[in-house]
Amino acid sequence: MARMLMITALLIAGLLLILVLYSAWGATRVEQRFPPAGDFVTVDGLRLHYRERGSGSGTPLLLVHGASSNLRDFGRIQPLIATNRRVIAFDRPGYGYSQRPEGDWPDPARVARLLLDAAAKLGVERPVMLGHSWAGSVVMAGLVEMPERLAGGVLLSGVAGHWAGSVGWSYDVGGLPVLGPLFARTLVYPAGSRMLDDVVKSVLAPNPVPDDYVESIGAPLALRPRQFRHNVQDMKRLSTYLQRLSPRYRKIDKPLLLIHGADDELVPFWNHGERLLPVVEKAQVEMLPDTGHAPHHARPERTAELLSDFLATQIDARPGD
Repeated sequence: MARMLMITALLIAGLLLILVLYSAWGATRVEQRFPPAGDFVTVDGLRLHYRERGSGSGTPLLLVHGASSNLRDFGRIQPLIATNRRVIAFDRPGYGYSQRPEGDWPDPARVARLLLDAAAKLGVERPVMLGHSWAGSVVMAGLVEMPERLAGGVLLSGVAGHWAGSVGWSYDVGGLPVLGPLFARTLVYPAGSRMLDDVVKSVLAPNPVPDDYVESIGAPLALRPRQFRHNVQDMKRLSTYLQRLSPRYRKIDKPLLLIHGADDELVPFWNHGERLLPVVEKAQVEMLPDTGHAPHHARPERTAELLSDFLATQIDARPGD
């Protein structure tokens, strides 16, 4: 019996080692397929990855991606907006190729501050900040905590309200002590590679997935063990953070545009947009019919048009606000 248990333990240990090595190999392979797409700037000792497009006198725009993503997610709309202004897309700390601070969780306010400091190093002051999905919280934190540094904000299917319950089984497992890190280092890459297409379909539903979507956004970068663990931490702590932040939304006095898909079930408008309207004086809404959680992929031209109109009429025309 003891011999049998020892053999079983050795087999399990061997299997885990194989999965760890395979996942490490997979992460290296993914980074070879999707190398850095932009340049780097160092802020507070952190090397942040960004991609810049455009020039001109219009108020600069910062683009901040959502969960499990990276700056490549804005590849379809960034050139469409950058006709008369600088448009800078960032990898959030711990995603893509941006470094993440050790120790304390970089909450949305700290992320906002890091990105604004990075923008300042690039010669950009008082930009508009756009956040997709999770990064809606970065926009809201910036508008509450450091309004003097922003000209306005945009929530693109952005998270702004707290919620109850789980955000998904993979986050529940990934957040467990001991088992979570083991899960990230052994199963996320092999299992995630097989499930990626189905996950992508659920994110874009009810809209079809563009033929080049997975490649164009570098989606497999999310399967690297370290990025997966960062994403778990961010997702599991966000609701509690927003519960503390949201009572302060009334102090926001900058223009705020909400672009939201009418069929978005991942970040429903009733919780993350509708509740803002009575408390944020300068909020305006653009609902896109027959559109899910990714308007910038499902309706890139319309999304860029709405953004450009907002920037021209609500921001550029009133630079002193």
